[in-house]
Amino acid sequence: PNIACPLPFIYFLQHKRHAQTTTKYVELIIVADNREFQKQGKDMEKVKQRLAEIANYVDKFYRALNIRVALVGLEVWSDVDKCPITQDPFTTLHEFLDWRKVKLLPQKPHDNAQLISGVYFQGTTIGMAPIMSMCTAEQSGGIVMDHSDNPLGAAVTLAHELGHNFGMNHDTPERGCGCRVTVDRGGCIMTPSTGYPFPTVFSSCSRKDLTASFEKGVGMCLFNMPEVKVLYGGQKCGNGYVEEGEECDCGELEECLNPCCNATTCTLKGDAVCAHGQCCQDCQLKPSGTLCRESSNSCDLPEFCTGTSPHCPSNVYLHDGHACHNVDGYCYNGICQTHEQQCITLWGHGAKPAPGICFERVNSAGDPYGNCGKDTKGSFAKCEARDAKCGKIQCQGGANRPVIGTNAVSIETNIPLQEGGRILCRGTHVYLGDDMPDPGLVLTGTKCGMCLNRQCQNVSVFGVHECSAKCSGRGVCNNNKNCHCEAHWAPPFCDKAGFGGSVDSGPIRQADHGSLTVGILVALLTVLGAGLIICLKRKTLLKLLFASKKNPIEKIRCPPLRSPEASLPPAPFPAHSLRRLPQCPPVHLSHPVPLSLTVSLSPGPGQPRPPVPPPHRAPPPHIHVAPRGASFHSASHHNSCRMVMVSEFPVSSVGNILFDDVTYCNFATAVSGELLLTTQACNTQLGK
Repeated sequence: PNIACPLPFIYFLQHKRHAQTTTKYVELIIVADNREFQKQGKDMEKVKQRLAEIANYVDKFYRALNIRVALVGLEVWSDVDKCPITQDPFTTLHEFLDWRKVKLLPQKPHDNAQLISGVYFQGTTIGMAPIMSMCTAEQSGGIVMDHSDNPLGAAVTLAHELGHNFGMNHDTPERGCGCRVTVDRGGCIMTPSTGYPFPTVFSSCSRKDLTASFEKGVGMCLFNMPEVKVLYGGQKCGNGYVEEGEECDCGELEECLNPCCNATTCTLKGDAVCAHGQCCQDCQLKPSGTLCRESSNSCDLPEFCTGTSPHCPSNVYLHDGHACHNVDGYCYNGICQTHEQQCITLWGHGAKPAPGICFERVNSAGDPYGNCGKDTKGSFAKCEARDAKCGKIQCQGGANRPVIGTNAVSIETNIPLQEGGRILCRGTHVYLGDDMPDPGLVLTGTKCGMCLNRQCQNVSVFGVHECSAKCSGRGVCNNNKNCHCEAHWAPPFCDKAGFGGSVDSGPIRQADHGSLTVGILVALLTVLGAGLIICLKRKTLLKLLFASKKNPIEKIRCPPLRSPEASLPPAPFPAHSLRRLPQCPPVHLSHPVPLSLTVSLSPGPGQPRPPVPPPHRAPPPHIHVAPRGASFHSASHHNSCRMVMVSEFPVSSVGNILFDDVTYCNFATAVSGELLLTTQACNTQLGK
């Protein structure tokens, strides 16, 4: 069903967050296999010290990209390997990632896991990792051969494979990458092969790849700072993490630029309330409802400050299986997966998916050029007809050859049609044995149904419809299975008036807006009512004055009748009623005052009334008021007059109130957005 939502909500969905301005945190676990344990003399402490040193190097490399790599766990297989480790890097990677998903991830939550192996892999491969897989349960990890006595060697390889997880491709000559370090001094980290001296910096191509990946939605789990209690290596003031007993930590003294934090003592300065976080500004907390993280694509959701924490809530995104990209795709791990975007990634602009017959014919072969991945024996698997669109991607148009790297080749298949003519199907093949698995396979989450484990599944397997049903038609379901409500409805079920958002994201709008609106309405109604009463009394007073024999000028100057009401505080007086006195000039109030509010509410039967939506913002008239107790003077000296009640007008109680416009629109249309999808781009061997 179509879901209506406030315009501000759609606004956030359509804006990409600035990928490089927010620090990302990779919660990393490093695993050492049994061969590595033996290689280090079966000394457990020596192994752990080596792994920690590797992690420290990697963190140092990535700081230049505004990414922190936090070692949250070490595991050493001192008795026996917990998954099969062989000289075949592809099989080893597959087995390790399966073990991580089934065993390690449920036991120890983390963002990425890397295996350090003492096994020498076949050929020249010293590492392997899936491309653009960061934060996924299935593929966020890699394998690294410990190929040097110097731990820096393994650290560079781990940083390289982590780069592939981030979406970085190799720095090949045809890409024209800029590297500030010459090859004889090591070059850059994403070079296809490495030697001594080891590279320690990233190229311009790596930075561009990283930015593009973040804009596509890669790395949805990296926006929360790791829990300090789980960091490996103990507490230290100056490591950039706020640990127990610390109020802040801005790094070492020479690198600290934070005006709110004392780098020496890791304590807050002066009246500072906070020093870190996107909800901390000028050392103070930002108000509740302040946007702290924009959505990055049509499958992402925005987050807002809570008013109680300096940190932005953890990143949340639409539930897997939610329709996206004009219903041409489905969200999976916060990314909108479509065949079209994968074709563009492989073949460049102008590429599009081939007709269904291409998928069926090519992927039924079960060979390197058409398959549904590999089976448990490592052989290419044939695609069943219903799963054909989950095998090798088939495209038409685009560039003459794949644009993803030098190791990718074009596989063209001509299929004759019964009615005559032929259809050209274009696939890709990447020669394996390097450090990235085949990117030519359709990505998980792509619409078929929906591809999952190389099979076309009904989208209902993700439970998105059941989850969305509990949101009362006023919100969407996020990846935590909680409702993300429209701006005027409250979580958890969007069935009561509130401030929008979810229990995970913070409120969409500031919590005082609703009470402010109600307060203003009550105040204005009071002003109007009191003004009406005074207006009626003034008319009676004028009749009495003009009925006497005194001079008209003198009558107007007379103070009002002293009635019991005169002892009460002066009531607000509507400015427009003063025009009833022709002898006096128009009155101008000095403070802008909204003249009226228009409210239209029509809730459905049995539904709770939502908060009053604010009116369209319009500049109030410039009206001037005399100071308290002053007299008003006309252009003529002889026609001056004094009106006591007006001079006591409490203008400051009204002030200048600004509202946000609220418009409703069709959510299903608004959430659509075009973005380049993830791809497991080509793998090139890392030389020993």
